Amino acid sequence: MTTLKAALVQLRTPATQAAALAQAEPLVRQAAAEGAGLIATPEATNILQRDRSKLFEAVRPLEEDECVVGLRRLARELDLWILIGSALVRREDGQLANRSTLVGADGEIKATYDKIHMFDVDLPTGERHRESAVYTPGERAAVAETPWGKIGLSVCYDVRFPHLYRALAKAGAEIITVPAAFTRPTGEAHWEILLRARAIETAAFVLAPAQGGFHEDGRGTWGRSTIVGPWGEILAKADHDEPGIVTAELDLDAVAKARTAIPALANDRAFAQP
Repeated sequence: MTTLKAALVQLRTPATQAAALAQAEPLVRQAAAEGAGLIATPEATNILQRDRSKLFEAVRPLEEDECVVGLRRLARELDLWILIGSALVRREDGQLANRSTLVGADGEIKATYDKIHMFDVDLPTGERHRESAVYTPGERAAVAETPWGKIGLSVCYDVRFPHLYRALAKAGAEIITVPAAFTRPTGEAHWEILLRARAIETAAFVLAPAQGGFHEDGRGTWGRSTIVGPWGEILAKADHDEPGIVTAELDLDAVAKARTAIPALANDRAFAQP
């Protein structure tokens, strides 16, 4: 039996990388002290800044980002894996990326994934978001090997595109990460439903660490970090938007059991598009 104690770190990330690391580090240490082997942080773990000019000035390449460097050091020191849910970083071409980064227990980067689906929406509440005006979308899905099996990477708005998750599962992912900074209205309406749906469809564990509360840049995020089992059951969940941790023991054998019980991945058939 393969088991993993997973921890989600819920944050209220501030507007500088140094302050972000200062908030995240004690929570990572707490999760490590409770025995977690894999710790996942939310989308935009390293900085949240709505002012575009300030954001462009502040972002750095992944390897130079102060928060990323600090979390890699912690992974090595604490001898555990950290999924930096995403870091807002500068690409080699000078553009920005929303990049999920998996760090091994040696502190080395094992996999990265640039968020594919951009949150370009006009909400009924009047909120307007245009991620594509700031970030360059990724073009490739990512599945990474870990000591516990394969992990599929995604970020926030990706959760509304089930074909991505099916592709991750068919590539062998037994755990899928959904780090997020969900808006409060969409979080209240859809967050848990979407996470459970993706877990059921893929018969995989879903780890969804979230930003929560009202941030210094003025935005509000939903929180409610959640771990879902491959049968769609909630294994652990924060019932609030405050910074903290959520943990659960994952029995990876449950993935094979769920996929045997409902072999939807194996029953796929090609069909003509309408």
